[in-house]
Amino acid sequence: MNKHTRLLVSVLFVVLIILTGAVTKFYLSSPEETSIHNNQAEIDRTVSSDSDGNTIFQNSVGLYGIADSRNRIIVAPEWKNISFANDSCCIASAEIGGETFTGCIDYEGNIVIPFIYDSIVKYNCHGVVIFCACTCDKGDYVIYDSDFVPMFRETWEDFSADDSDITLHSNSGEYVFSSDGENLLFKNASVHGVTLGCRYDINVSSRVLLSKLSPEMIEKISAYTAKYLRFAYTGNDDILSDITTGSRNSFQQLFTDDHKVLEKKMLGISQIYLYSTKAEDGTEIFAVSIVTETEITYTDEMGKRQNLRDRYKAEMNFTGNSVSNLSAVSGKFLLSSPEYPAPEKENPEKPTETQPSSETDIKHKT
Repeated sequence: MNKHTRLLVSVLFVVLIILTGAVTKFYLSSPEETSIHNNQAEIDRTVSSDSDGNTIFQNSVGLYGIADSRNRIIVAPEWKNISFANDSCCIASAEIGGETFTGCIDYEGNIVIPFIYDSIVKYNCHGVVIFCACTCDKGDYVIYDSDFVPMFRETWEDFSADDSDITLHSNSGEYVFSSDGENLLFKNASVHGVTLGCRYDINVSSRVLLSKLSPEMIEKISAYTAKYLRFAYTGNDDILSDITTGSRNSFQQLFTDDHKVLEKKMLGISQIYLYSTKAEDGTEIFAVSIVTETEITYTDEMGKRQNLRDRYKAEMNFTGNSVSNLSAVSGKFLLSSPEYPAPEKENPEKPTETQPSSETDIKHKT
């Protein structure tokens, strides 16, 4: 290679390095500059900002997106509405098939709560933040904590909140929770039900007892109690399969061994309450005490049918510390037979009249 050729090669090598550096600089700087330029064209109005400088904006056609503190779009403007929810996600609405649905997205536009709700509303209950989501199809409510973790396994028919309490309604109960500034505490429960045509109400206000229970557990206890009473009065063993998978010997019918009893009819439930106790081995027991108004038809000592009305007490026991492992372990009435009235004499003898024994006696009586 001569001197001129070497010079030409050197010049070309330098030019190649310069071009490479220019191209590299273009690709390194283009995204940011292009993004800012496009963002300025997309961002028509800033709506709100969070503590990190992220902003919700609206574009020229009225759709919403999110930009970061450097004015770069991090969530494209394709949402009908957006509002900040917590440090990691936002409540958003979108039009799907001509209808508006609400869910949650993170700061990259990923869906973190499905778009199945009509609305999601944030509540501050004396320092405790919760989110109440109303479903589109049934109008039921789902309650989330501040991190959008569901607080209950079930949905609710109604919901209300004030500065210190939230109240949840299901089809069989009302549950009140109060805030201590950090947590929601179970304050009161009222559950109603019907069995054998008789209505009952279980009310629980003990904070100690409610700290061990959930609304789902109380409703399960109520449902199992209703089924046990149907079994106790009808003798239908199939009902027990809905209550327990264990031994059925611990569940007794009402007066099943008293052969005088012909019929049993429950007329009402005059008392029912829920409490906790301990088994001999220390196991936590949830117990239900029930007093029923009952009409008994029986045969008396003379073989006649008689009716008797009285009150009879029953008890049910449950074990478990969650709705998934809660189980009924026993149920029985405390009396083995009714307290029958004393038998009446069928034809009591009439006193016989004393016959006068002499004429003097006759005169005396006249």
